[in-house]
Amino acid sequence: MEVNQNFSRREFLLVSGIMAVAVSGLDAWGSKEAPLIIMDQAKGLIIADPTKCVGCRRCELACSEFNDGKASPTIARIKISRNLNFGPMGLYAGKRGLGTWGNGLVIQDLCNQCPHPVSCANACPNDAIVLAPSTNARVVDPHKCVGCKMCLKACPWEMMSFDSDTNKATKCFLCDGNPKCVEACPAEALSYVTWRDLTDKAPQRVAPIAIVAPDKAQSCNDCHKK
Repeated sequence: MEVNQNFSRREFLLVSGIMAVAVSGLDAWGSKEAPLIIMDQAKGLIIADPTKCVGCRRCELACSEFNDGKASPTIARIKISRNLNFGPMGLYAGKRGLGTWGNGLVIQDLCNQCPHPVSCANACPNDAIVLAPSTNARVVDPHKCVGCKMCLKACPWEMMSFDSDTNKATKCFLCDGNPKCVEACPAEALSYVTWRDLTDKAPQRVAPIAIVAPDKAQSCNDCHKK
């Protein structure tokens, strides 16, 4: 049989891609280990301007009313806090990062829709954090979530929420591309924009303490070997 020596780079990449898909398919069928979680980038992102925020918290109400059918700011996917308050106990400086120690800004904390590797998704033992079909936002599948709260411990920005009534974790999924918090803001302090990576710009709130399952950790190590 005659071998074609004029094998273009395009043809090589195409054949290589087909072979890679075939091999990965065999691995998925033949292995009992959980697959490596690699998520496509989200299509959008909500960003905030703290200099415009008036602290009315309508965004939190809009979020929980639309998604949960109840007015409950504690489970809202956007979290509002003022970093400087005076009260009977004296000065209280709440959130760390922007606004700490007295600039008085009202801070809107929002999900960064993290690029791969996605901390909350990797920490979930039930693979309950998946992609929302229309936006590629990271969203909790309530049918898979068992309420273990591992995702809450994994997010460095504390952007996972937990509904004690349903015993399920929740997070921002961009309201399928029409964020209700953005609509509800009277000061236009929130904007829905094309996705960009803000994980290196948003100050982390806590050190994540979730334990990633050994099979997922090994998959990450194999993929990110230097």
